[in-house]
Amino acid sequence: MSGDDPRRRIPRTDAVLADPSVAPFLPRLGGDAVKAEVAAAQGSARAGHLAPEQVIAHVSEILTERSAHPSDLRPVLNATGVVLHTNIGRAPLSPDARRALLDAAGYVDVEFDLRTGERARRGRGTLAALARAVPAAEDVLVVNNGAAALVLATTALAVAAGRPEVVVSRGEMVEIGDGFRLPELMASTGARLVEVGTTNRTQARDYAGALGPATGLVLKVHPSNFRIEGFTGAASTRDLAAVCRPAGVPLLADIGSGLLRPDPLLPDEPDAATALAAGADVVTCSGDKLLGGPQAGLALGRADLVHTLRRHPLARALRVDKLTLAALEATLRGGPTPTDLALHVDPDRLRERTIELADAVGAGEVVAVAGRVGGGGAPGLDLPGWAVALPGDLTAQLRTGATPVVARVERGATLIDLRCVPEADGPVLQEALVAVLRGDPQAPTPVDAAGA
Repeated sequence: MSGDDPRRRIPRTDAVLADPSVAPFLPRLGGDAVKAEVAAAQGSARAGHLAPEQVIAHVSEILTERSAHPSDLRPVLNATGVVLHTNIGRAPLSPDARRALLDAAGYVDVEFDLRTGERARRGRGTLAALARAVPAAEDVLVVNNGAAALVLATTALAVAAGRPEVVVSRGEMVEIGDGFRLPELMASTGARLVEVGTTNRTQARDYAGALGPATGLVLKVHPSNFRIEGFTGAASTRDLAAVCRPAGVPLLADIGSGLLRPDPLLPDEPDAATALAAGADVVTCSGDKLLGGPQAGLALGRADLVHTLRRHPLARALRVDKLTLAALEATLRGGPTPTDLALHVDPDRLRERTIELADAVGAGEVVAVAGRVGGGGAPGLDLPGWAVALPGDLTAQLRTGATPVVARVERGATLIDLRCVPEADGPVLQEALVAVLRGDPQAPTPVDAAGA
């Protein structure tokens, strides 16, 4: 290394750690984490990617960012108009649920009776709230997601009972997100799927003809992420109950999106209360979609069958933690969730907000748009709304700003849809848009992801 080699000017580790812009992070982030960032910056300087004089400032900037964002998960503003956007976390939690999460982060009486000092049923408050929300259910169970509820039911009620055949319509052999296919998911339990009917039409007699001594379940799946139109037909839950009950075969209805009661906005979306009233023995669904809660899987129905699920060894591997229990209970006990508010937003107020945003940023035009439920819910249903249409594709700049904004592009324009943006975050969104339109750097601004 020559005497004038700039790498000689790279500051030593102890000098960087002692610098006033770096030292305060040592007790906050830990010595190992800070030293790792110092070493990375020194390596960048040795490789010529960073000037030696920039090492300390670079380390300070990285540590400041890490301190502001303790995890790699970044809050974003959802300006897509898709209410349950899987890639950005589906349902945002309500303020009550977020407070419940913080309360549950320490020691809590999750399965401890403070009055007697003895062990108690885990998550009893959450289970009681869920039972009150769906009175038709004799018993309820919470696991870690909707697929887990289906796997547990298949394992406990069919495979473990020595009747591994599960009867299901060919038109309901769906693929869910990230390439997971229902047939493969259920086959992984050891179940044998008996397909009946055709892709577009399956009748109750098709199910009846497939029942036999090895039948453990009849499964009805809501094909929530697609629609088949035209010459179609499907057996109703009530029709299937009439087939299953005389044969002593449980009927499991997987309704998908977690709607607990009917919603006039979503007339074609099945709900737990209606499915149970129609004769389903067990209903499974998700908790982080239309219910608007944390990721969870719900199983509701006949007391003896839910008890069988609860006592199966797999239930232990699929159980939820105290944070999920707390957030789910608060969701069930509280008022409208951000999901509810985004789905049922006042269109006049939405248009007013959109006009105000366009005027504030001084760009774009207000256009009518169609939002989506998302998360596999109500496929094909339009949610009429409004958006600011900005010319060109600005989505990359918006995503990578200091306050990330996720938008969508249609017909060559970037659409900023306020359906899922809390009114409290209006100024934050405005600042982010102005920064992108001007090409200026933007300072990070807190995002309130709880409202809608």
